[in-house]
This record gives sequence, C-alpha cells and structure tokens, in this order.
Amino acid sequence: MKRNSHFLLAALVLLSFACKDNYIDEITPVAPGADEASPEVTVTFPSEGTMIRVTEDVTSIDIKFEVRDDIEIGSIKVQMDGTEIGSYDEFKDYRRAVVSLPYDQLDNGAHILTVSATDLSGKTSEETVNFEKAEPYQPKYDGEIFYAPFDGENLELVTLTEAEVVGSPGFTQDRVGGTNAYSGATGAYLTFPTAGLLSEEFSAVFWYKINVSATRAGILVIGPPDTAAPSAPNNRTSGFRLFREGSATNQTFKLNVGNGTADSWFDGGAAASINPSVDGDWIHIAFTISGSEAVVYINGEVVKEGSFSGVDWEGCDILSVMSGAPRFTGWDHVSDPGFMDELRIFNKALTEQEIQAIIFAENP
Repeated sequence: MKRNSHFLLAALVLLSFACKDNYIDEITPVAPGADEASPEVTVTFPSEGTMIRVTEDVTSIDIKFEVRDDIEIGSIKVQMDGTEIGSYDEFKDYRRAVVSLPYDQLDNGAHILTVSATDLSGKTSEETVNFEKAEPYQPKYDGEIFYAPFDGENLELVTLTEAEVVGSPGFTQDRVGGTNAYSGATGAYLTFPTAGLLSEEFSAVFWYKINVSATRAGILVIGPPDTAAPSAPNNRTSGFRLFREGSATNQTFKLNVGNGTADSWFDGGAAASINPSVDGDWIHIAFTISGSEAVVYINGEVVKEGSFSGVDWEGCDILSVMSGAPRFTGWDHVSDPGFMDELRIFNKALTEQEIQAIIFAENP
C-alpha cells in the first residue's frame, strides 16, 4: 500500500510541473460562431400516412420528435389540426431536443400535426405530418366476431389482431371489396389465434379466386397438433379443415370436422366442384357448423349438408388462412396461391338467407 502511495504522489508532482510548463493545454472558451442554419425538425411518430387503429373512438398517442440547431434552440411549438397542444422554451441541451408529447384527445378522421422550431436568431423551421385515426370497425352482421378485409394489411378488424405471416404472401387490387385482396404464394399463409372464435356454432364466409397452379391446397383450417405424425400432421379428431383438391379442370371443395373422437366428411362431389378454366373468377364460399349439422355453400347455394353431432375444439389454438399448414399437411394440402377477400367468422350457424344477404351486400 505504501508503494502505491509513492507512485500516486510522484504522478501528482509530474502533473503539476507539466501544467506549469504548459505541457497540457489550458481550457479556453471558443466563440459559437455565426448562427447560419435554421433548426432541423424531425417527427418520428406519427409518420406521414400513419393509420392508427384502436377499438375506441378517442385514443391517446405519444407524439415523438427531435429538433436540432447549429447554435441554440429558442422555442418549439406543436399543433394538432391548427390548435396548439404543446410548447417548449427551456432545454437541457440547447442544440438538441428530443421530445415525447402525450396527447389524449385523438378522435376519428384525418389529422395534421405540425412541429415548428425557432432558434435564437429568429429562424424558424417546421415539419407537417398528415395521418389518420381509423373509425373502429363495427360488426355488420349478427354474430360476426372476425373480419379480415385484406386491404393492404393482414389485420382482423373486430379485435385489431395482426396475423402471423408465414412466407411472402401479397395483396392484389383484383378484389371484391375495399382496396385489396389477399394474394397467395408458395409456402405462404397466415395464422390468427383462435381465442374468442370457438363456440358450439361456427360459420365462415369469404370470397375466393382459384389459382390451379397448385392442384390441392388448404383454405381454412382450425385443427389440433398431431403428436403421432408431427412432420405430416393429419389429426382430424377436432376442429375443421376446409380444402380443395382435383385437377386443372376439376376442383372440389371439401369440409372435414372432428367431434372429439372421430371426423365427419362433407364432400359435395360434383355439386361442390368447379372447372377453373371456366369458373376461374371470384366465387363465394361459406360453411356452417352446429350441434346437429354442417353445411357447405358455394355462391349462396347448398352444395353439401349432413347430420353432425357437434364440433370439438380440443387443441385448436390457431386459425390457418390459405394453407393447411401447420396442422393439416399430411395429404399435401399446403399453401394456396389463389386470392381471398372479405373473410368473416361468426359464432352462430348462418342460414342460407343470411349468407345470400351477405353476398348481395358485398357484391350487389
């Protein structure tokens, strides 16, 4: 310890001599120079074109922005739709301000955010951002609990749930409603959690445009894992599987549903088949499941119905869209390269009249 103290004392003595002999430069003030540049304003949220979706009519956001100046920031003002909602004139760092401004009165519609900054010499800069808060979706039909319009995003609007995207699906402007439709690709599909979707009665309706480059494909599947064959799953004891198979000139749509111990088939054969080279335009597909029967519809007409004892949902925690993967691939019903639009799910068994009313409303 004594030896270390001697080293420290020697270092202090050398430092003292160095300072006296100007070996180390003394700190001298530097003039800031001329104020030549205007402030730089950068808004990081919301950005231009942001669409804010929540389930409330009025919501809160944190407006985030940064201001820089070459000499010193004088003041900052923030306006929403022409009304001032924040101002600042004191800054810890006089050349840079990073701000997060809470705003709790954002209502539905288009909005204009303006952040302006003025430096000490009076030069002012501003950035303007146009964004929108979407009006919350309200279900249009009795029992509707899920709605995915695929308008440029894989979002379910009733609960604002984002899909898990597998592969590289896209969107197409060849659609029935809205601005876009889902466009399938090899190895691509979507999954949604099934929480809140499973009940004793179940219906799904959607528009579909076939692409027969894949002669068999899964379309909608809610099924359980297959521990006996995890690499080629085909457990059909619970949930359902809606898929198609056939040839380039004949494709048949089939529904399989599990009751907990066994599965039932609803295969309409010729009635549930189309010729893709002739019927390659948009068609409407629907199916319903109740405690007594299951029914499959094409373009609002029954193509298969039969008695059924009721669906079992054991282990059915994900909904697959436009593929049998990951729960129903044992027969090669994988990704569908076709188009899908206006997917809706209901917690009731729709009637034929209700299905036809939806078709007319969406494609009069």
